[in-house]
Amino acid sequence: MFMIGAFVDVVPNQRMIWTGGFAPLFKGVRTFALRPRNDGSTDFAMQERFSGLILPLVKASLPDFGSMFERYAGELKNEAERSKA
Repeated sequence: MFMIGAFVDVVPNQRMIWTGGFAPLFKGVRTFALRPRNDGSTDFAMQERFSGLILPLVKASLPDFGSMFERYAGELKNEAERSKA
């Protein structure tokens, strides 16, 4: 999703947060987080949250991002494992 006025907050090897929209009318926040595990692997998590005054009006027209997130996470995992080999 394209967000006007996007802001990116990056903490290397920890997280990346994209924030954009026209607050207080509409705001989207997408968070990508990495969490190291004791076995040397890394957990990856994504979430997206929307808010704003017009959200009730546009919520029904927003796509279900679940399948896109699953595909993205799977492709990222494959690429990370391929790069490590």
